[in-house]
Amino acid sequence: MKILGISICLIFVLNIFLEFIPGASFLGDRNTNILGLIFGASLINIRKTIELINNNYKTFLIAVCIALAIRSFLFEPFSIPSGSMKPNLLEGDYLFVSKYSYGFSRHSFPFGFPPFSGRIFGKLPERGDVAVFAYTKDTSIDYIKRIVGLPGDRVQVKQGILYINDEEVPRIAKGEWRSWSLNNNTHFTYNVFRETMSNGVSYDVLDFGPGQRLDNTLVFTVPKEHIFAMGDNRDQSSDSRILESLGFIPIENLVGRAEVIFYSHDRLKPRLERIGKGI
Repeated sequence: MKILGISICLIFVLNIFLEFIPGASFLGDRNTNILGLIFGASLINIRKTIELINNNYKTFLIAVCIALAIRSFLFEPFSIPSGSMKPNLLEGDYLFVSKYSYGFSRHSFPFGFPPFSGRIFGKLPERGDVAVFAYTKDTSIDYIKRIVGLPGDRVQVKQGILYINDEEVPRIAKGEWRSWSLNNNTHFTYNVFRETMSNGVSYDVLDFGPGQRLDNTLVFTVPKEHIFAMGDNRDQSSDSRILESLGFIPIENLVGRAEVIFYSHDRLKPRLERIGKGI
């Protein structure tokens, strides 16, 4: 039994390291790894494990409650799964999301419990915020985009330029940004623009060039209790401009505001220079 427990622990420790290599993990997510380690450790010495639980169960329960409270009410980790927020957020970035910034809904809590509608201590986001929210077509999936439209706003893209309430969002050219594709061993070159909202929030966006499918859109009028969000990688983002994909996002779906990167890697090595970068 002891040998079996040690073997299980080693397998799950290996899988934790493999999580940093996309596609290499073979035993599920981080929660599965933690449970596997606990199970393996318990098999190493069942008797001592039982004694430990009996003597410290109150401490364990308090620790679990504190962890759940922090995750539900303060901060939650989130990883960037795609390149839709380049150049500001990259695949392999891990960041903290503040749960209290917009109040709380059922999407703020683990497993969507307790089930209730609306928001408690609700607060509207600001234009330019980078927010995590539950995907409109499947609320078990979280998305991250930049909020550009609030309830009642009219949003449109014309020739690649963003307009809000018929006013052009000013942007200035900053140069080029190159992205390396490991899939086909090629580089992609984007134009970089610095975009500034009317409230002063400023950020970089990528533009692949003229003639892209989302460069010209209809006028979107954001409904009551909804928001409109776009990726910073404007030509490589499935966002509110595609109504059948994401569309308008109910404010109730907001999970929190992205705050700071606490870890980053590029499949091969850590990107230490990105750690601590604000969003």
